[in-house]
Amino acid sequence: MNEDVFNASLRKFLKQVGVTSQREIEKAVRDAVEAGKLKGHEKLPAKMVLTIGSISLSHEIDDEIELG
Repeated sequence: MNEDVFNASLRKFLKQVGVTSQREIEKAVRDAVEAGKLKGHEKLPAKMVLTIGSISLSHEIDDEIELG
């Protein structure tokens, strides 16, 4: 295994996950506020699941996203 290639590829993947996830969450929250489903001061329970089936990896993160 080439550690440099692996590290660069992993960082690229995680950057894409972070940027696209943030964009999707922001859009969904704004849409929900505009639709009156949220007031804008809630704490939203959130869960992220990372899976890589070929190596039997499943990692879950549970937390809250505070709106204000």
